[in-house]
Amino acid sequence: MKLSGLHIVLAVLLAVAAGCLGAMLAVQWGGAAQRSGLHEFVHDKLDLSPDQTSRLDQLEARFATERAGHEARLRAANADLAAAMEQEHNYGPKVGAAIDRVHLEMGELQKATVRHVFAMRVLLNEGQRRKFDRQISISLTGDGRE
Repeated sequence: MKLSGLHIVLAVLLAVAAGCLGAMLAVQWGGAAQRSGLHEFVHDKLDLSPDQTSRLDQLEARFATERAGHEARLRAANADLAAAMEQEHNYGPKVGAAIDRVHLEMGELQKATVRHVFAMRVLLNEGQRRKFDRQISISLTGDGRE
């Protein structure tokens, strides 16, 4: 069976869309697993005082709201990318601009997450900070090397 140009373009677009969807899911699921893992680590391994637990819960509630806003903007940016790809059917100026917006939104989410991590760190005592810092290093590098 001979493939026409249209079939090839559709196959490429499908592959790109699948890649984008896979990347989105990896970011979403991977990020949730890391947050959950760090959250569990802080609560289960750092022997928090009741005051620390209360203050951490307040931080988590505020960050959940902030994170939801960032994630909504990221989903909107991905929808714009899909629309641009559908319109241009190649790597044109609209697709390029949409990709830049996706990267911007991903960066803003990552910055907010790092600010949240540092806000959590402030609540810890010296011994807890050492363990926390080590866990952050392991989470980011996969091997814990500093």
